[in-house]
Amino acid sequence: MTFIVGENCIKCKYTDCVEVCPVDCFYEGPNFLVIHPDECIDCALCEPECPIEAIYAEDEIPDGEELFLELNEELADVWPNITIKKDAPPDAAEWEGKPGKLALLER
Repeated sequence: MTFIVGENCIKCKYTDCVEVCPVDCFYEGPNFLVIHPDECIDCALCEPECPIEAIYAEDEIPDGEELFLELNEELADVWPNITIKKDAPPDAAEWEGKPGKLALLER
């Protein structure tokens, strides 16, 4: 099993989660993070670190966000690995909890 990053991360991109990951399975895009499913060891350390609750266990993905399992896998293969916490975008708080952000995902 794996964890995934869901829609709420888009345009928020808090990186608190990457520092606690023991296997460095997070990858960073322009405005979103993903977890590589083949590298995730299901330790669950990242989930409570996300200040906007955008990380889910594979079997607890909210209805309507199932496509993020595939999206995490796809983008983890092309984006660079991230292992150190960075500052969130200056407008991150404005995007927290807003629905319909998939169209804003930058690849």
